[in-house]
Amino acid sequence: MSPLRISAGIAAFGLATLVLAGCAPAAAAPEPTTEPEATAEALAPATITVYTSEPQAKIDEVVAAFNTVQPNVTVEVFRAGTGDLTTRVATEQASGGIQADVFLAADAGTFENYAADGLLRELEPADIDAINPDVVDPEGFYVGTRIIPTVIAYNTGIITEAPTSWADLTDPEYADRIVMPNPDVSGAAAYNAAVWLDEKALGEKWMTALAANRPVIADSNGPVSQAVATGAQPVGIVVDYLVRELAAQGSPIAVAYPKEGVPYVSQPVGIFADSDEVEASQAFVDFLLSAEGQKLAVAQSYLPVRSDVGTPKGAPAMDEIAILSPDVQKIRATQDAAVETFRGLFQ
Repeated sequence: MSPLRISAGIAAFGLATLVLAGCAPAAAAPEPTTEPEATAEALAPATITVYTSEPQAKIDEVVAAFNTVQPNVTVEVFRAGTGDLTTRVATEQASGGIQADVFLAADAGTFENYAADGLLRELEPADIDAINPDVVDPEGFYVGTRIIPTVIAYNTGIITEAPTSWADLTDPEYADRIVMPNPDVSGAAAYNAAVWLDEKALGEKWMTALAANRPVIADSNGPVSQAVATGAQPVGIVVDYLVRELAAQGSPIAVAYPKEGVPYVSQPVGIFADSDEVEASQAFVDFLLSAEGQKLAVAQSYLPVRSDVGTPKGAPAMDEIAILSPDVQKIRATQDAAVETFRGLFQ
């Protein structure tokens, strides 16, 4: 099978993005407005390792904010795309033991697999009742930390009439003008492929028609958003927070939420079963879900998983977005096949 069609310029940008471990400059962390976390009992000195797909600048902000609450906990971070992270976990598991304590990455399907294999311990989040129940694993092994929809982005200097649906992207007028992430690299893109194929209004017929427009396949969401912002490709399929960040920086880029509905990932977090630092790891999870942690997520342009912290500037409320929420178990079971279908069509 021939390789996916990847623009050399975008591929190079994607490599640089991975090396620099960031997609776009992160928003500044918010000034604390409350002090409840400051009263949390300080833990004894401990070191935890976090594997994450978060952009480096953003996870650095998270760690810094966490350390204002738990100054004795050292957080070591390994950052990579979800696909690379799962490969690393599998390699470590086969060679004697997973080296991470906490996993914070893109899609619930990965966590479902880990839970089924006994790799995760049950969580005991401190403020779980405040969390959107749609992002909470009913069995308690993981919980979402932010809402990240995949949307249509477009360059406002090139596109005068924004596409309003996924179906619009199959119109011949968008031939050779679309860019989207590679599901072999991006966990969110792999999840999206399965969701699209599961959706009756879309399915393989839509995906085949989209492929006929010959989209450029970039490594991940970061290079996709940059390609749209620069006009290299005027339309992109990408996570929404990157569009907000670039627009805030002055780029000619805007977002459209397709009327058929948008797939989303919730950047779940979980603790590996063989972690030696359970208390410190649980404290890190608790911080991510706390009001202060979620205010930081909002400042970083994410939609939050709790309703008492506001939303990013320019972002719609969740009840204004049509959301595709398929059965997670079904998506988990079909995701590998969906990625294979994607490879076969977008070659």
